[in-house]
Amino acid sequence: MTIQQKIEQLREELNQHTYNYYVLDNATISDFDFDIILKELEKLEEAHPEFFDSNSPTQRVGGEITKNFTTVTHQNRMYSLSNSYSKEDLFDWEKRIQKMLGTTDIEYTCELKFDGASINLTYENNQFVKAVTRGDGFQGDDVTANIKTIRSIPLSLKLDFVRDFEIRGEIILPLDGFKRMNKQRLEEGEEEYKNPRNTASGSLKLQDSAEVAKRPLDCLLYQVVTSERKYKTHFESLENARKVGFKVPKTITLANSIEQVFDFVNEWDSKRHELPYETDGVVIKVNNLQQQEELGYTAKSPRWAIAYKYKAAQVATVLREITYQVGRTGAITPVANLEPVQLAGTIVKRASLHNADQIEKLNIRIGDTVYVEKGGEIIPKIIAVNFIKRPDKSEPTIYATHCPECNTELIRTEGDAKHYCPNEFECAPQITGRIQHYISRKAMDIDGLGGETVDLLRKEGLIQNYADLYNLKIEQIIPLERMAEKSAENMIVGIEKSKEIPFEKVLFALGIRFVGETVSKKLAKHFKSIDALMTATFEALINVDEIGDRIAQSIIDFSSDMRNIQLINRLKAAGIQLEVSLENLENQTELLKGEVFVVSGVFYQLTRNELKKTIEDNGGKVSSSISKKTSFIVAGDNMGPSKLTKAQDLGIEIISEQDFLNKISL
Repeated sequence: MTIQQKIEQLREELNQHTYNYYVLDNATISDFDFDIILKELEKLEEAHPEFFDSNSPTQRVGGEITKNFTTVTHQNRMYSLSNSYSKEDLFDWEKRIQKMLGTTDIEYTCELKFDGASINLTYENNQFVKAVTRGDGFQGDDVTANIKTIRSIPLSLKLDFVRDFEIRGEIILPLDGFKRMNKQRLEEGEEEYKNPRNTASGSLKLQDSAEVAKRPLDCLLYQVVTSERKYKTHFESLENARKVGFKVPKTITLANSIEQVFDFVNEWDSKRHELPYETDGVVIKVNNLQQQEELGYTAKSPRWAIAYKYKAAQVATVLREITYQVGRTGAITPVANLEPVQLAGTIVKRASLHNADQIEKLNIRIGDTVYVEKGGEIIPKIIAVNFIKRPDKSEPTIYATHCPECNTELIRTEGDAKHYCPNEFECAPQITGRIQHYISRKAMDIDGLGGETVDLLRKEGLIQNYADLYNLKIEQIIPLERMAEKSAENMIVGIEKSKEIPFEKVLFALGIRFVGETVSKKLAKHFKSIDALMTATFEALINVDEIGDRIAQSIIDFSSDMRNIQLINRLKAAGIQLEVSLENLENQTELLKGEVFVVSGVFYQLTRNELKKTIEDNGGKVSSSISKKTSFIVAGDNMGPSKLTKAQDLGIEIISEQDFLNKISL
């Protein structure tokens, strides 16, 4: 046996023992014997560096230092899930997807919702390549070195699965491991960690992977993402993922109706407390992958999945004070300052009261004993008041009349739930908030510049708006508190690089009230430049798909303010992309203007997403359901029979993928 063969044999042997212990929970070797084999492999690899393999079992012990975690754009966006809290919510969801699919023949998977840190793992040619946190769903942090230390994650697959794929899951800290960590912390005179979820999430961003290796982290997988059509169902893909070495919980169950789904929900409402890790609900998914493709996504979540959340933990405490926060748009949010109380593993001191109507609805007063729960077990909220314990001399809450920051009188327009401070250009939190929004990941994505630094720059008089960022000089930044030369350089480089950000993201970054990500994309595509948008009439604006009166008026108000016009002119002078690039314009036509398409079935020349993008790039609109407004149905293989029947009943023309490609090439 050659040295290389011996090394490969030892690696395979260690990988099998690791899989048996950490995935199957069936140790086939003692820790002592495992360490003997590992040391033998380490010596051979050290003596023969020509056979180095980054996915060798010896690389799991960590030791790599990561000072700055690189931001990586997800190849496939990581969406969040819509939540439900009752059987009725699930029935409503089922009705929606049945209508969209045109069938009642839908199978579901039921999976426990793990309470951890979401992760996206990339594999190529059966080898682990990269691990990226969820981040904002569009991009996250590369934590590959730290993830390699988690022994339940295979670095090399023992059998063929699919060639290139991503697999998603949750990094969790099992309850026993969490207790052991806290016991050690107490023995060392350190403060205990608050809860397993936050500790698991924080572990992923430790700079020394050797420290991560000491923590008993685990990874539970729940979704395979691949362009290959090897498996027909979500359940089948996970079953095969388990066979090749991934830790896929065996609690996943198939259901043929919402009644069966709720049987699973009820069963695990009590049984979940017996699990070795924390869960906070059940995730229900359409099992058929083709049906998942047909259902697609909303702006925030997949239509083919929904989370059922179990009743949140609840505690009673006392309301000490109501204060008011000012957001970047001037919106005022009342905040309940509470007597600190332990809730679901964290100390809760504050909770949002949302708006004046909510305060009136709760009839809440200073000194009241209130019931607090974590909405979705994350965000604290007050759900009720114990009126029996109300102090004798309590007085009704009078909502703030003036801004807590600049003392400007608050306004509340008809139809708005919130009060606003209209002093947008001189109210400090609004100034800071707008700049923080401008530099955020989903907007201009400026590296080297965070919220605290923005506030510091404002207080030092260096910036008063986002256009001021482009006038900053390194020599102005270096003298600031906690600012080194390298940090200053990174900030300037990040600001300069933001000039490459495309128009649709710049438009979102401007912070026009009610103009979010999706609306920004529609407006950028329709008007193609900031000049065309800012000179558009109210009628022209509301004629854009999904742009209503409120958004249109907000754009008119923004465009009419001379201070905003001056800001835009300064951004133009700085070289910001304030129109759609020529490259993007070249790929866009008006060939399909006014036509509505429904895409259904399996396609081979283009993916479903590529097909939809091509329709939109040529001026058409994609709809998820068939109606009288539908112009064409682009039908691939296995189009649902009920959709076909509905299309024929309505007299809608059905075209093939090739027919469509011919149509746009005319």
